[in-house]
Amino acid sequence: MRCVRLSSVTAMALLAALAPGCAVGPDFVRPEPPIASRYTPDPEPEVLTPGADRQQVRLAEDISAAWWELFRSDALDDVVKRALDGSPNLALSRATLAQAHEAVLAARGAYYPQVDASGHVQEQDNHNINRNELHDQTSYSLGLNVSYVLDVFGGVRRNVEQQQALAEFQRYELAAAWLTLTGNAVTQSISIASLRAQIEAVEDEVADDQRSLDLVERKFEAGKVARSDVLTASTQLASDEAQLPVLRQQLAAAEHALSVLAGQAPAVWSPPEFGFTDFTLPVELPLTLPSELVRQRPDILAAEADLHAASAAIGVATANLFPQFTLTGAVSVAEAGAIMSTPGAAYTLAGQVLQPVFHGGTLRAQRRAAIDAFDASRARYAQTVLTGLQQVADTLRALDHDAARLDAERRLLSTAEEALSLNRLRYDAGKIDLLTLLDSQRSYQQARLGVAQAQGQQLTDSAQLYVALGGGWWNATI
Repeated sequence: MRCVRLSSVTAMALLAALAPGCAVGPDFVRPEPPIASRYTPDPEPEVLTPGADRQQVRLAEDISAAWWELFRSDALDDVVKRALDGSPNLALSRATLAQAHEAVLAARGAYYPQVDASGHVQEQDNHNINRNELHDQTSYSLGLNVSYVLDVFGGVRRNVEQQQALAEFQRYELAAAWLTLTGNAVTQSISIASLRAQIEAVEDEVADDQRSLDLVERKFEAGKVARSDVLTASTQLASDEAQLPVLRQQLAAAEHALSVLAGQAPAVWSPPEFGFTDFTLPVELPLTLPSELVRQRPDILAAEADLHAASAAIGVATANLFPQFTLTGAVSVAEAGAIMSTPGAAYTLAGQVLQPVFHGGTLRAQRRAAIDAFDASRARYAQTVLTGLQQVADTLRALDHDAARLDAERRLLSTAEEALSLNRLRYDAGKIDLLTLLDSQRSYQQARLGVAQAQGQQLTDSAQLYVALGGGWWNATI
C-alpha cells in the first residue's frame, strides 16, 4: 500500500518538474514609446534666450545627477545637500522601498519547501490498584513537517512577479520623491531671491514716496500747492507701504517651506538670504526625445511598474481557478517508558489536490476585477505619459516667452527710470503737477517689480525643465 502512495506522489512531483515554464495569465510587454519626435507643434528653437542671457538647447544631452550645480551657487548646493540628507519624505520613501524588497523575498519563499519542527513531552502517573504501586511514565516525540506547493499553473511565480513589480514601483516613487525634493529646494531658493528683489524695489519706492511727501508738504506750507496735493502724496505712500507686508509674508512662507524641505523646523534653521547675484542662468539646457523621456521620468516609470503589477495580478487570479497541488511529508521519532525506553520512528508522504468547485462566483469575479484593474492602470499610464509630454512642452514655451518678457521688462525699466528722473526735475521747476510725477514713480516701481518677477520666472522655468526631463536621477545614488 505504501508503494502505491509513493508512486502517486512521485507522479505529482514529475508533473511539477515538467510544468515550471507554464504560468497562466498574460506575459507583460512594455508599452511602446511615443512616436512623436518633438514636444510642440513647431520645432523647438535651438536658442531660447537671445542677447546677454543666451540659452541653447542641446538635444540628447545627458542630465547630471547634480543638475542644480549648473546655477553655480554654493549656497544653493548647500541647501540641496541639507534637503537630501534631512528630508523625512525621502526617508519615508527609502523605508517603503526596503519594505517592498522584503515583500519580494517573502513571496520567493514559496518556491521552497516549508519545513517546521515540532516537539512534544508528556508525563503520566500510572497507579496499579492491586499492587498499590505508582509508576511515572514520560513520553517524548520529535518531528519534522514538510509541505511544498507544486506551482503547476504559475500562481506562485505570478505572485513573485507582482511583488517585484511593486518593488520597482516603490523604487521609482523614491526617485520621484528625490526629484520633487531637489526641484522644490531650487525653486523655493529662487523664489526667495525674487521676493527679496521685489521687497527692495517697493522699499525704494516707499522712500521715494516719503521724499515726495516731504517736498509737497514744504510747498504747501509755502503756499505753492493745494492741500489736495498733500493728500495725494500721502495716499501714494500708504498704498506702496501696504504692499510690503504681503511680500514679506510671502518671503517668510518661502523661507519656512525651504527649512522644512531641508528637514529642519523654521525656528531651528533659516535658509540663506538668496539674491539674484547668487544664481547664474544655465547657458545650455538638455533636451531628450519623447521616446527617451518615457524611459527616464520616474512618474512614468512608476506608472509602468504599476501596470506590470496589475498584469501579474491577472495571472495570480487566473491560477486560483485551477487545481492546487501540494506535497506534504512528516517524520517523527517517539520514546516512551518509565525506566526502560523503547524508541520508534514513523514517516508519512502524501500528495494533495485542491480543485475549486463552487465559490459563489468569487474567483471569477476576482479575475475580472484584476483585468479591470489592469485596464485602469493602462489608462493611468497613458495619461501620465501625456502629462509628462505636456510639462516639457509647456516649460520649453515658457522659457521662450520668459526671454521675451525679461527683455521687454528691462527696456521698460530703462525708459521708466529715465522718465522719472526727467519728471522730478520738471516738478521741482513747477512745469508738471504732482499726479504726473506720481504716475512716473508708479511706472518705475512696476517696471522694477516686473524685472524681478521675470528674472525669477526665467530661473524657475530653467529648473523646471530639468525636473520635467527627469533630473538625471538615474545618474545619482539615491
